[in-house]
Amino acid sequence: MITKRPRRLRKNSTIRELVAETGLSREDFIMPAFVIPGKNKREDIASLPGIARMSSDVLIHEVEEIVHVGIKAILLFGIPEHKDGQGSHAYEMNGVVQEALRKIKDQYPDLYLITDVCLCSYTDHGHCGILKNNVVDNDTTLDILARVAVSHGEAGADMVAPSDMMDGRVGTIRTALDRDGYTDVSIMSYAVKFASNFYGPFRDIAEAKPAFGDRKSYQMDYRNTEEAVREVRLDIEEGADIVMVKPAFAYLDIIRKIRDTFSIPIAAYNVSGEYSMIDAAAKAGIVNREEAMKEILIAMKRAGARLIISYFTKELFQKELI
Repeated sequence: MITKRPRRLRKNSTIRELVAETGLSREDFIMPAFVIPGKNKREDIASLPGIARMSSDVLIHEVEEIVHVGIKAILLFGIPEHKDGQGSHAYEMNGVVQEALRKIKDQYPDLYLITDVCLCSYTDHGHCGILKNNVVDNDTTLDILARVAVSHGEAGADMVAPSDMMDGRVGTIRTALDRDGYTDVSIMSYAVKFASNFYGPFRDIAEAKPAFGDRKSYQMDYRNTEEAVREVRLDIEEGADIVMVKPAFAYLDIIRKIRDTFSIPIAAYNVSGEYSMIDAAAKAGIVNREEAMKEILIAMKRAGARLIISYFTKELFQKELI
């Protein structure tokens, strides 16, 4: 006679909901946003359907919509009008991100504003740091990143998110923020950022393709796990408040490893390629869009992520899927 029947707790949707171990909540999500110079501009990107880069006046209307549906935090990326070898427009006080921060914070003071801190969209060569002999120079880059972070803090950022993968950047940024009086500005470190093939659509929308070579000398080798642990440990020691794993869906084991090793909030970045694959598969009739979307996001939470940065965020909230 069968005495153990796990199917009893799968009998109908009510009991399944009552015993579900993992769920998604509105407090889990951060929406990426892209700001460009100019006025009345909205530029759709074919490789990232449904996501656009916008001038700050258009972005304000987008922010009104996302606040209305309940989104509480955005991660802001900027694309400047002019680029140079030093990425100097990244730290201008009237830069594209800085102006957007002021406008958004003025109208929506309760929206939590996170800014990406990197140089790849601002350099004419597309790499994430300053070049010396066509190689990214780590220590020279640190000073520039700190200037960028401070300029974001001055403009109203609640949190800065360095994504460059330079050694020592978290400590350098923390020191600079504290020195200039921005002790309450938090740091979400892209602590574990792999050199991934899943970034393609992002590089289109952020105009961040390297002009030569690749980023494997600073982004992580996707074959490595213990290296990820070392990177997180170093960033925690340097002052990171939250650590990120990027990409997310192909790296659930890394999220779990970090969750089991450290007591710190983990953010998972559901990156552009992951988003676009689901979008393409759904349009081809291969998967159910809403169910596939929820399944991969639940997997990130189940693996141990506390926060999820996802291009699906607005859709989730609008359709009341969470």
